[in-house]
Amino acid sequence: MTAAAWQLPTLAVRAGQERSQFGEHGEALYLTSSFVFENAAQAARRFSGEEAGNVYSRFSNPTVSAFEQRLAALEGAEACVATASGMSAIMALVLAHLKQGDHIVTANSLFGATVQLFNNILTRCGITVSYVPLNDPAAWEAAITPQTRLFFLETPSNPLTELADIAALSAIAKAHDILLAVDNCFCTPILQRPLALGADLVVHSATKYIDGQGRVLGGAVCGPKHLTDEVFKYLRTAGPTLSAFNAWVLLKGLETLQLRMHAQSAAALELAQWLQAHPKVARVHYPGLPSHPQHALAQRQQASGGAVVSFEVRGAREEAWTVVDQCRLLSITANLGDTKTTITHPASTTHGRISAEARAAAGISEGLLRVAVGLEAVADLQADLDRGLALIPA
Repeated sequence: MTAAAWQLPTLAVRAGQERSQFGEHGEALYLTSSFVFENAAQAARRFSGEEAGNVYSRFSNPTVSAFEQRLAALEGAEACVATASGMSAIMALVLAHLKQGDHIVTANSLFGATVQLFNNILTRCGITVSYVPLNDPAAWEAAITPQTRLFFLETPSNPLTELADIAALSAIAKAHDILLAVDNCFCTPILQRPLALGADLVVHSATKYIDGQGRVLGGAVCGPKHLTDEVFKYLRTAGPTLSAFNAWVLLKGLETLQLRMHAQSAAALELAQWLQAHPKVARVHYPGLPSHPQHALAQRQQASGGAVVSFEVRGAREEAWTVVDQCRLLSITANLGDTKTTITHPASTTHGRISAEARAAAGISEGLLRVAVGLEAVADLQADLDRGLALIPA
């Protein structure tokens, strides 16, 4: 059986590994800035690309290549380019494929740092951005201009877990010769494979579930080689490089990704059901619940609801902060994807730098909390949240 026939759990453990002359069982960690050539002629061939091989770890390193190959295999992609972080992956994708005068259509429901990147940095490059409702394909099509080159979206979105119909947006994008890029951070290829649904490119913050234990930063862009080659050219010159050590850690994270995603998703569903029945909770946002407005789409598009649950307390910032401040088990941090459950108040953290008007347009209220469910016992998570919820006036 070849790697092409392997199923996801096998790919997560075996894909991309090339043993050195020492025959190591685990993946080797190549901590080197550069690589030595046999002679001047080989050096010239390597630098020109005439001969395959490693040159300089800013753009070629065997450990990083192993991570790229493994993640590409999981996404069903022809190729992958790894970067230093999720945000650098988005930046690399955009600057590799867009130029001054081009236009992006994206969603109101977008990670705060991505909004900052689009509004405050890309605009300096002469790239304009329009925001539309994530789950309204007609609005995406209506926002297209002759300069539109990219549809960019998260599904599920951060933090409200709204969904986009990837296949529907793909049909619109292809009809107008527009690239469709999907941030697959919340689901990973274990729960959702956007390329199979019609996306052109997939972006990851490998910092999250791919690592899985909050240890290192990393990012990636996956897709067909003719598209990722442009990202590679940007990375080779600009240098938002994934370190070999971080790539090695992420390789080990991929080995347990399937087990963690299914276990954390099951726990998230149980917690979401409990929160939905809680008298101090006004609303729960979780695609695995039948009450979620896009539950049917989630069932078609994802293997499960994922591991992120957002909910609105009965009240505003004061009540939400009370719940956060009473947590003794949940980690009060804005990161997600960890085996340790985390909690954050998006309006004052992940989305705190965007305007109040933009938060309102995205549906991010002052009473909203986001919980990224880990691997603890759900009953313990419930008890920790209930301590603060009990202090909210009836």
